[in-house]
Amino acid sequence: MDYTTIQGKQSLDDPSLIHKMNNLSSPPRCVVCVAGPVIVGAGPSGLATAACLKNKGVPSVILERSNCLASLWQLKTYDRLRLHLPKQFCELPFVPFPSDFPTYPTKQQFIRYLDDYATKFDIQPRFNETVLTAQYDPAVGFWRVRTAGSENGVETEYVTRWLIAATGENAEALVPKLEGIMEFGGPIRHTSLYKTGEEFRGKKVLVVGCGNSGMEVCLDLCNHNARPSLVVRDTVHVLPREMLGKSTFGLSMLLLKWLPIRLVDRLLLVASRLLLGNTSQLGLVRPKLGPLELKNLSGKTPVLDVGTLAKIRTGDIQVCPAIKRLKRHRAVEFVDGRTENFDAIVLATGYKSNVPSWLKEGEMFSKEDGLPKLPFPNGWKGERGLYAVGFTKRGLLGASMDAKRIAEDIERCWKAEAKHSTPFTRSHLPLSSSP
Repeated sequence: MDYTTIQGKQSLDDPSLIHKMNNLSSPPRCVVCVAGPVIVGAGPSGLATAACLKNKGVPSVILERSNCLASLWQLKTYDRLRLHLPKQFCELPFVPFPSDFPTYPTKQQFIRYLDDYATKFDIQPRFNETVLTAQYDPAVGFWRVRTAGSENGVETEYVTRWLIAATGENAEALVPKLEGIMEFGGPIRHTSLYKTGEEFRGKKVLVVGCGNSGMEVCLDLCNHNARPSLVVRDTVHVLPREMLGKSTFGLSMLLLKWLPIRLVDRLLLVASRLLLGNTSQLGLVRPKLGPLELKNLSGKTPVLDVGTLAKIRTGDIQVCPAIKRLKRHRAVEFVDGRTENFDAIVLATGYKSNVPSWLKEGEMFSKEDGLPKLPFPNGWKGERGLYAVGFTKRGLLGASMDAKRIAEDIERCWKAEAKHSTPFTRSHLPLSSSP
């Protein structure tokens, strides 16, 4: 890869600048000077951004802590997972899904799509590199991104004009604090460690969380002759996955072109009542706000039913209130005072951003939830060359939109500064104090 300096900044072959980079309290093994942006994360968001940049003639470096592309999809999802939305709403920029893929591709098909996508654009992430810190250095006018090799522990510092956080909303498992968790005595695992209901065959399993994952895990457990119960802690919108032969999501997007969001919500709820019945009678009380309005305001996604409601109606899945505490001998006490025993607990409690753990800045990202402070569609760009992709709470479609915006913005700077750039003397600058 060619490495170049950036217009208006000290040249990285300037001895005084190299001295500043060497004079660190705990220097890394080497410094890598990157001509284009550094992208943190090789999931769909990172791949989409790298492809958009390459399409503009801008090189990039992707840093990935795992040993594969899309590690969440490959390593931390259950076997029966499919895309919840039709494939045309989940395409990354420039590449449609193969025509022989079903409307809702399987996990394996989506991974294959991502592998082919990376190959098409010659995207080669640097795997097994965990970002420890990323911080803007005003003394040199660049971002310093320090990593550690997950296999050898060797530290490297990447110096870049642009930094793109692409670790997304689902970087780390969100595990709730449950009173008595050490007393329970049975297996408790997050869905990131759940693969199939086969290991729970014949067992009584409590699933905590009634989002799309929780509902699907319950259905999967039923299909493997387990006895699942579902903890519903809050209100939830459950919609049929399809209406009138069309995907509910696609129909909603079509109606929103002509009708106000509240009217579309009313139509969706009327249709859902006709197709699914009154979900409140099943213990699934709907929020006061409609599903689309709630999604816009809070990012909370409605559940698209793939058969779970039918199992709740027949009693194959029991609905439980929130947990008060866990007790000894695998007992669970609920907030209604009832106590019941379970063989295992599966936490379908979602994920969270890990940006605050490595990005040292306080302007663009919230330290509380690790998401951009500005809501969609304005959360993709920060100050001093900092960008975010995959944090829109609008899935792959939102990530693709942000990837295109980021590439267009960086391209403008790239073209303007390229006229005055000079090549780096080396791609790796060894430090005098390195071991």
